[in-house]
Amino acid sequence: MRDKFILLLTVLAFPAFAFATGKIDTGDTAWMMVSTAFVLLMTPAGLALFYAGMTRSKNALNTFSMVVGAFVLAFVVWVFIGYSIGFGTNENPILQKIFGGFQNIMLSGINWTDLAPSSPGNYPAYVFIAFQGTFAAITVAIASGSVIGRMKFSTWMVIVALWGVLVYAPIVHMVWGSGFLFDAGALDFAGGTVVHMNGGLAGLVLAILVGKRTGYNKMPMKPFSIILTAVGASLLWFGWNGFNGGSAFGANAIAGLAVLTTTVATAGAGVTWMLIEWFVYKKPTLLGIASGIIAGLVAITPAAGFVGIGGAFIIGIVGSLIGFFGVVKLKAIFGYDDSLDAFGIHFLSGLWGALATAFFALNDKALLWDGPLKASNDRLGQFMVQLESVVVVGIWTLVGTIIVYYIASALTGGSRVDEESEEIGLDESLHGEKGMNL
Repeated sequence: MRDKFILLLTVLAFPAFAFATGKIDTGDTAWMMVSTAFVLLMTPAGLALFYAGMTRSKNALNTFSMVVGAFVLAFVVWVFIGYSIGFGTNENPILQKIFGGFQNIMLSGINWTDLAPSSPGNYPAYVFIAFQGTFAAITVAIASGSVIGRMKFSTWMVIVALWGVLVYAPIVHMVWGSGFLFDAGALDFAGGTVVHMNGGLAGLVLAILVGKRTGYNKMPMKPFSIILTAVGASLLWFGWNGFNGGSAFGANAIAGLAVLTTTVATAGAGVTWMLIEWFVYKKPTLLGIASGIIAGLVAITPAAGFVGIGGAFIIGIVGSLIGFFGVVKLKAIFGYDDSLDAFGIHFLSGLWGALATAFFALNDKALLWDGPLKASNDRLGQFMVQLESVVVVGIWTLVGTIIVYYIASALTGGSRVDEESEEIGLDESLHGEKGMNL
């Protein structure tokens, strides 16, 4: 009798809580909160260290600041308007195919007791918003690696804010938020197109527009701490378990599959890059192993919850080969200055993973609510849908990034630091601080 009386008081005093506890799965909620923390760790710790270690010592602090600054600002933009555009609903059926509405600005209309819109949707919407916000933040931070050493910090911050609204959020809606690519059946489990192709291509566009570093290809620009880069790669690998595993949206078998395929692909890619260097240069480098690890992580991301172990292994190995080609050969052929190879690894390996998903996805109804091969029953049909998605994302990113760059450059009086500041190093000239001199 006493227990019933306490329950009645709870319902009367906290009706929303009583409603929420009747539907929320605590295991799924805990997993999604942990996954969010994992992905959060990837940017201000993992990516920041990975990038900072690869740059010159006089720009290490600036590199770290570019990544962390992008993360904090992009997350604010996501909460303010990005989520509404990405996952909101547009009353115009034509516009709905490209971006959501503005009804959820500052999360208006979303209550803390609401459930997540993702299936199975038995955890809080706020957790889903936070989880997706970490994706938004790391995507634009990836692009920073292409312009390290010569872009104004003020210009970069304006780019981050505008890019999150005009480029990232609409792509999220098209691929994940009931836009036309989602309806067509495009498969992107955790962000091969949305995150890695998007961020990598944006980086290349910005690198070309801002111009090459002074002395590029004329003087050595060696990484100042490979150890920091290796630690960053390790933290990224750790966080990627939440990145891919959390994209199952629950503590379930698909999350388990995604964690294992991620590990298999990444390990295979790391070994592959190491062996390539051993064969070509006669010396396996730690930087090469770390680069292979990232290439494998990127390549498996769009496929992690859709493929089996054999498919994951192949995707990781080929992703590493493609990443190596992009970093070593393609950049030399075209002569662009992608400082930390965001395009060579993130775009190219992400592109491969997105297309390969069509051929390696398991046609098993248990893997998705309506089966992984949603677009058609044949591999070629699914490949054409995947090809459509990468082309659309590529065009949107290309055009959108160019527009954002010129707006940001105009607002900040030019995007590039002066030659003296570049020579001194951006740590001191832009931030008034000294980074580590290891």
